[in-house]
Amino acid sequence: MWTATLRDIAIIVLALESIVIGVALIVLAFQIYRLVKLIEQEVKPILESAQRTTQTVEGTASVIGESVVTPVAKAIGFTAAVREVIKVLAGRRK
Repeated sequence: MWTATLRDIAIIVLALESIVIGVALIVLAFQIYRLVKLIEQEVKPILESAQRTTQTVEGTASVIGESVVTPVAKAIGFTAAVREVIKVLAGRRK
């Protein structure tokens, strides 16, 4: 008779445990939903801003490369060529 009582108590305990676990899973699912919404609302705009900044930096680097670096490199190359011509004409070539 005491085994039947023990069995009944075990069934009740397992039923209560199942209810508690079910509620915990529902709370967990709700928290995950809130986290996803937070990511969409907070992180997504930050990432979009970072992408715009990256595009701006790429554009700036391209303009600098075209308007500053390329002419300076050409001028340095021309200066080196003129020096070599002068060395050849002066007869001081190595």
